[in-house]
This record gives sequence, structure tokens and C-alpha cells, in this order.
Amino acid sequence: MTTMTEASVREFKMPDVGEGLTEAEILKWYVQPGDTVTDGQVVCEVETAKAAVELPIPYDGVVRELHFPEGTTVDVGMSIIAVDVSGGAAPVEAAPEPEAEKKPEGRQPVLVGYGVAQSSTKRRPRKGPTVPVQEAPVQAVQAVQTELNGHGPAVVKDRPLAKPPVRKLAKDLGVDLTTVVPSGPDGIITREDVHAAVAPPKAPEPVVPAPAPVAAAPVATYDTARETRIPVKGVRKATAAAMVGSAFTAPHVTEFVTVDVTRTMKLVEELKQDKDMQGLRVNPLLLIAKALLVAIKRNPDINASWDEANQEIVVKHYVNLGIAAATPRGLIVPNIKDAHDKTLPQLAESLGELVSTARDGKTSPAAMQGGTVTITNVGVFGVDTGTPILNPGESAILAIGAIKLQPWVHKGKVKPRQVTTLALSFDHRLVDGELGSKVLADVAAILEQPKRLITWA
Repeated sequence: MTTMTEASVREFKMPDVGEGLTEAEILKWYVQPGDTVTDGQVVCEVETAKAAVELPIPYDGVVRELHFPEGTTVDVGMSIIAVDVSGGAAPVEAAPEPEAEKKPEGRQPVLVGYGVAQSSTKRRPRKGPTVPVQEAPVQAVQAVQTELNGHGPAVVKDRPLAKPPVRKLAKDLGVDLTTVVPSGPDGIITREDVHAAVAPPKAPEPVVPAPAPVAAAPVATYDTARETRIPVKGVRKATAAAMVGSAFTAPHVTEFVTVDVTRTMKLVEELKQDKDMQGLRVNPLLLIAKALLVAIKRNPDINASWDEANQEIVVKHYVNLGIAAATPRGLIVPNIKDAHDKTLPQLAESLGELVSTARDGKTSPAAMQGGTVTITNVGVFGVDTGTPILNPGESAILAIGAIKLQPWVHKGKVKPRQVTTLALSFDHRLVDGELGSKVLADVAAILEQPKRLITWA
């Protein structure tokens, strides 16, 4: 990675695009060295543990260098792109040649601050013993003192050449630089030379024969024709960690109810024809979401979280309704902010925007923060129901099963009816069986008789 030291070059660092994120993967660069960029222009797309995000550059200039290729995971705070903001489109220049590589005629290469200039001019002996050596290195001071004491000229040319960081590394590792074989230009000792010097063959140790299987264990091989290995990173990695943490932190309880939703399905068809709902996303999920919001209004204690640090139950007076969405990058749970205040048309509009954004992979980290209760619709995959795991920090999650035509006793007779099974998982630390049952029963009652959306709201 080339280090930019010019005052006109600005380094753009990987920002924390979400609360508390520590790294992000560079998915795609939209610019290359030599391109002109303007303030606010998107230069790359990155994937965090929560979503894919486009990063705009905060100034005008010319791209000098991209520090990381696509597919690299970069820590927050590291520079990812260098931009020349001087106004010129100067080509990328090579790093300045170190002082040690400059070879004036008649002089041996000497690093800045280390060694003494060679000269044929002899010094006159001074009467005073004081020599201004406060800022000179110890080795240079000793060489000058040797000359002044009349013991002969200081032999600076035999002093090993190394940059200050390399000398510090050698000191920390206990390496005598005079014993190190240099590999750098003009005999300069590099960091690699120092590391090589501290890794000589060790004295033979007693050989303890190891079983053959143990010796072969580090070599992992698999049949690429029969297996495919996918690195766990980004959204999938974060989801896996969150689910493990949730499952083993909050004591889950799941309750189920099977309900006749025939009237709800009829209402969905009627709403599709309503002029106030034209152009909006109208489906069973919309009415189920509304039913859950009404049930929460009737049972507000379900909308809470557990504060482990303060040993408190935090009851929320707002509902940020999460909707679990399957995307190519993994499962994400964006939420509708203040869903409790939205009318049915507003809720339908928000649901449509949420789903479209998630499918396009453009969900922002902010849209996935602050959820209070979640809905997951496994019915779209033909599944009857499931036992959903709580979204971290929430107290309840409602799973919707497939809506199927089934034989059902209706008004004393067995008739074909639209039936589904709902499953409500909740955190048993703050939601007891009574509260969880009331919420689930209210949702089921509304879906069986949708007019309760009006009488209970």
C-alpha cells in the first residue's frame, strides 16, 4: 500500500455506517486511479454485518490510489482511497526515494540521523571537552568522541544501516544488527532481515513420535466436485451470531393457534378494489400486521425488552414493527418505524417500500435498528408454521404459516375454509404465559373476524 504524504492528498477512511460496526467488505469500486470525483459522489459499495451500503466521497479531487481490492474486508477507520484535492490531475507518483538510497559521489549512503558525513577535511582539536551531541544517536556520539580523544577516526562505514523502526524492532527482539545479513538496497537492513535473524534453527528437541492421523490433520482437503464451501461473512455471519446469542440468552416459549382466516382473505380482495388502496401492496401480511398492532395496543406489556445491565424491563410506548426478509445476502429484519401510528394505507405503503428495498439489497443499517416486535412469514415457502427465534433485543416474534383450503367446522357444518397456523415466540423473562396467550388469541380473533380491527382499534 503506497503511503501518501503530500498535503494535497486526502485519505478517505472506512466509516462506521451502522451503530457499533467494526468492519466492512468492499463489494465494488465505482472509480479507478486517475478518475475525477466530486463531493457526494458514490465511489464504492460495501457490505457490513447488517446491509450493503454505498459510500460517497466527501470532497472533490482526483483519485490517486485504491488501497484495497474488491472482496477485501477492511476495519473501520482504515484508509480505503486516496484523493488529490489540489485541483490538478497529476498522475500517481512513486513514493519518495529514501535518504539511504541517495548516493552522493565520494560518500557512503547514510540514513537520516544515523551516521556521520565523510569528509577529507581534518578537524582542529578543541580545548573544551564539550561536544554538541544532544540530538545525535548514541553510536554517532561514540564515534565522534573516539575521534576527539585521539584514538583514531570513527569507523562509521562499518556501522549497520537500518531505519529507526527497524532498529527499534531489533532492540525489542534482542538482535545485534552487526550479525544481520542485509538484503535491502545499498546494504540496508530490513524488517524481514531482523525477523529472519531471530528465527534460526532451534536446538534439536527430543523427538516424540506423533500418530500419523494427528500429523495429517492440519491438511484439510475436500472433494470440490462433491462439496461447495461458502465463507461465512457479512450479513450471514452477523445473523448467525445474533441468533446464537438470542437462543442461548433469552428463554424462548412458543405458542401456536390454528385459525380460520376466510373472512380476512375476502377483505384482502375487497381492499384491492378500494380506491384508497390503489397502487399499494395489499396482501394477508398487511392485515396480519395490523392485527398484531391492535393486539399490542390491547396488551402493551408485550412490547418490551430486557435490560440485563440494569436488571429492568423496558416497556416501549411505540412499535417499530420488524419484517423478516430473505435476501441473497441472508436474512435481514428491517422495521417500520412508529408502525402503531400508521393508518392501513400508510402501513401498506411502508410494507411495500420495505420489501422492495430489501429485495434490491439497499436496506440501510438504520432501517434494521430499534425494532421492538417482528413478523416472519414462513407461509410463503409452503410451510405450515415454525418456532421462530427472537430478534435480539425484542420480546416477541410472530410466525405466519401457509394459508390453505382445509375442511373446517363452520356454523355446525364441515366446510372448506381458508386456514392458517400462527406461532408466537416470546421472552419468558418478561412475558409470562398469560400475556403471550392473550396477544396470540387477540391476533387470531381479529383474523377470524376482521371487523374487530374497527371495534378494538
